[in-house]
Parts: sequence; C-alpha cells; structure tokens
Amino acid sequence: MSGSAPIEADLAVVGAGAAGLYVSLVAAAEGATIALLAASPFAQTASYWAQGGLAAALSVEDSLEAHLRDTQIAGRALVRESAARVLCAEAPACVRELERLGVHFDADRHGQLALGLEGGHSVRRIVHAGGSATGRRVVRQLSALAATEPRIAILEHARATALLSADGRCAGVSCDDGRRVHARAVVICAGGAAALWSRTTNPPGSLGTGMLLAHAAGAQLADLEFMQFHPTAVIGVAGREGFLMTEAIRGEGGLLLDDDGQRFVDELAPRDEVSRAIDALLAASGGRCVWLDMREVDPALFPNIVESLAEAGLDVTCELVPVAPAAHYMVGGIVADLEGRSSLPGLFAVGESSCTGLHGANRLASNSLSECFVWGARAARATVAEPARGRAQPEPFATPSLAVDGATKAALWELAGLRRSAEGLERLLEDPHPLARAIARCALARTETRGVHCRTDHPQTDPELDARHTVLDAGGAPRLELWS
Repeated sequence: MSGSAPIEADLAVVGAGAAGLYVSLVAAAEGATIALLAASPFAQTASYWAQGGLAAALSVEDSLEAHLRDTQIAGRALVRESAARVLCAEAPACVRELERLGVHFDADRHGQLALGLEGGHSVRRIVHAGGSATGRRVVRQLSALAATEPRIAILEHARATALLSADGRCAGVSCDDGRRVHARAVVICAGGAAALWSRTTNPPGSLGTGMLLAHAAGAQLADLEFMQFHPTAVIGVAGREGFLMTEAIRGEGGLLLDDDGQRFVDELAPRDEVSRAIDALLAASGGRCVWLDMREVDPALFPNIVESLAEAGLDVTCELVPVAPAAHYMVGGIVADLEGRSSLPGLFAVGESSCTGLHGANRLASNSLSECFVWGARAARATVAEPARGRAQPEPFATPSLAVDGATKAALWELAGLRRSAEGLERLLEDPHPLARAIARCALARTETRGVHCRTDHPQTDPELDARHTVLDAGGAPRLELWS
C-alpha cells in the first residue's frame, strides 16, 4: 500500500463524525472533491453516541440575544462574543438545512419541533431526533448521503499519522497504512480528547489525535485546561461504566439525590456547577456516586437509555441510577477563526477538535452539535476559496507520538481532574504523552478557578483573566491572549 499513488482531492477531511460529514457534504455541494478519512466505523464516533441535541433559538419565546446571553453566562466571562454570535445567529438555519437533508427531528402533537430544556438554558431550545438518540439519527442520515455522493471518497480505517507540507502550507495527510492524500486544504474534525482521562463518557478513540497532528505541524492550540466533566455518567453498573445520562433527563424532571434521598443542587445549573456540587458531596461523604431519579420522567422520551440500562439489569422506571462526573468534552483545541482557519495556512478545524472561543470556560449544553454544523458549513465554503495546490511534492510535518497507556489516563484523572493544584500539574509535566503535558502547561498558566478549571491553590476567579485564552505555540510556553 505504501507504494501506491497518492489520492488527489480538493479537500482532505480527517474524521467522519457529524462535523466531518457535514463539511464534506457542503464542500461537495460547492463543487469540491473530498477525501473523507474515517479511522473507525461510523458507529464508533463520538457524534454517533451523542445524546444531546442541537441548541438553536427557534421558538417565539426565544431569540439570538437570549441564546447568546445563556452561552456567555455558562462560559464564565471567557466566551468570545464574535464566535457566540455566529453560532446563535446561524444555528436555526442549520436545523432547517438538516431537515432538508432528511434528518427527522422530534415534533410535538401539533407537528412543530419539540424543543427540550437543558442545564444553563433559560428557555426550551434543544432540538432532538429520536429523543436521546440524536447523534445516531443525524450521523446515520449524513453518512448515507456521503456514501452516495460521487464527489466524496470515503477512506475507511484510514488513521491519520501526520499532516503534509508543501510551499509553506498544509497540503495533505498521511495514514498509518501508507496511503497519502494530497489536497489544497485539510479540515481536522477528529473529535476531542476526553478518553485520555481514565473515567470518561467518550468512545476509546477520543484521544486528541487531531490536536496533536495540528500542533506537531506548527498550529496553535488553546484552552486545554478546560475539560468539561459531565455530571451524570453511570458508575458501578457492569457493562455500562461511563454511560452518559443526558442532561435532557433533568430538563424533563429528573432529580439528583444524595444517599438520604435529598436534593442538593439545582439540576439545571450549568455543568461545571452541578459537577462540582457532586464532587464536593462525594469528597465529604466518601461515597462513589449520587443518584439520578428519573422515575417520574416519561421513559418514551429516552428509549435508548431505558433499553441500555435494562440490558444491564437496571430498571430506571422504578430504580435510581448511580452517577458521578466523568470527562466528557474538551473545550480547548486547535485555534480556529470564524471560518475554521487555524494558524497554519491550509489547515482548518471544526467541532471538538477546534477552539474558536465559543464555549469559554464551560460549554453550554448542546451548543457543540450546533457548532459542528455552523462551522462545518463556514469552513467548507472557505476551503473552496483556498489556492490550488502547487507542484511541490508534499512532505510530512513532524510525526507526533500518538500511543496512550493506562498510566497517562490515570494520571490525568488524578492530577487534572475536577480539582487541580500546581503540585499535581507539575507532576503531570513529566508524563510521556505530549497532549497530557500540554494540558498541564495550560492548567499551570491559568492561576485561577474558572468554569470547569478548578485550582485548589487558586480558588477564586481572577477578573484580570476575563476574555484571556491560554495559547500554546508549537514548542513554546503558554501565554494568555485577549480574544475579541
């Protein structure tokens, strides 16, 4: 395979989740040819398992400004307003475009979109497809469209190992099986890094590979200290460890209870607040879990959750579900502008691999799936305008070490979990994994507690750091940068 001719395309897309599929479809509609690299089957992408929906201001009670305000409140004075305005303004049109592409969203008895409520949202604005099966429904439909689109070549089991350089630009991708794609632009849609933590809601492949590839090629990363821990992941149930109990359950009346059956937190507060409240309770009690009570919730709203837990022997209609926080969403990633461009010419990033500043220090629930489509469309159209590839033969940038072992995962959970300190983070600087070390550098640079980043040695939020993002150049020390 290593001696085969390179694949030529206008665009190489790394990752076949929601972001990668949508980028490919939009770019194909613009006349581009696409090589879509899928490291794993579609059913193993994080998007496929996403239980949340798309956040969009679609009701008469809602507005762009209300969605923006909720996003900013959740993001703890670190949200980049220009990025948040783009998301809030364009998300409704993306929902309508997905409907045009054949995605069937849940409707109420009047045939109108059934809008859900999740933590941090002041009104109902979450669109679902099949209740908590949204990711599965959306990815299935987009996958079917991509598979039949003649301009999209799907490269299955193609794991990117390095980006390619030509004429000072990113000009393609090399894969572990020897295949190479030469392209005028590359879009990283490879997902997040939550599987680097030993307790996670994510599939095993969410190891920050796209971020490492981009950084090794010279692209900037930002805000890696902000790993969002989902407050309600199953714990102690055989075969379902880390299974995500979507926030929408609490939006439909689910309660969080302590061992005495008492509520101890506002279930619909932003995720950082809820996760920290659970963590504090467990630290004080020495327990392993709190209890999610969904006995009064209509099980028909969450069929895949009810079925999955029933298979593990837990009946949610009459039993409490043991839950505790788990690593869920990497807020930081490859620095990207409002069109998805990175700091490296020819390289774009969309979705959880990227960092536009949209999420600030704590992602508002269901903004991320909307982000995949809003920036997927923007990046796809921007790549079409990129200059044609020159005659120079693309050569690999530096190839990063991508291997991860259990020791790194345990170290991240212990030293960069819900609570961090300088002492622990300095120990993490010695970890062999390059992304673990980068996370430690960013977390050490942010000497405050803000959103999902909790420093026990700096428990207060420093207003001097409002709107300042932690940026890592390739090989350089982190710096705090003001983004507008």
